Amino acid sequence: MRAVVVAIPAHDEEALIGRCLATVTRAVAHAREREPDLDARIVVVLDACTDTTAMQVRRWPVEAVEISSRVVGTARRVGVAHGLAALDADPERTWIAMTDADSTVPREWLTHQLDLMDAGIDVVLGTVRPDFADLSDRHAAYWRATHPRGRPAGNVHGANLGIRARTYLEVGGIRDLALHEDVALVDAARAIGARVRASDEHEVETSGRFTGRTPAGYAAFLRRVHAWIDAPPLAAEGA
Repeated sequence: MRAVVVAIPAHDEEALIGRCLATVTRAVAHAREREPDLDARIVVVLDACTDTTAMQVRRWPVEAVEISSRVVGTARRVGVAHGLAALDADPERTWIAMTDADSTVPREWLTHQLDLMDAGIDVVLGTVRPDFADLSDRHAAYWRATHPRGRPAGNVHGANLGIRARTYLEVGGIRDLALHEDVALVDAARAIGARVRASDEHEVETSGRFTGRTPAGYAAFLRRVHAWIDAPPLAAEGA
């Protein structure tokens, strides 16, 4: 029997967590349609939440763990550990999928990663695109022009990352880092010879907000790009 753990860190995401869990539970249901015996655990790590995120999470068929670290690496690690502990499955046949509480995943998010797992891939780097409703027209047009479909850049995003449990355990899991914990995990997997594949066939949409939950995360990247694209011409020339 095959197993899946989906780990989602969340800090004060009451506005977006419901949308996230609606799509993740749909992706799990779709995977179970193909593999009825699939043992799938969705774990949301409520990290120092002070709003109604916890109350909303408990309305969904997911497992919730509460911590107070405010460190995204710790939240991801706790979520994965909780999910793996609840399973009685071979790490070789167990897949770990990660996303973020401000993101939505496509229906085929898990089935595509499981297909790559069957093909011998150990790590899947999925692409992420911002919600264009949060961006200016110029910013959205720039993003589309610089991200042609079928040519994933291979960037690492915790909002769309998958890894075989055996590989995850061999590298010691994800580290307690406040920044770039996802990159460190992939670097460690590459160092032991794991097979890594970039794919944009199961692209995740994430919030286009400019103020995120980590100081140098995706929101900060979008803010820098937006400032550059939408700067007045004179300001851009003097930059």
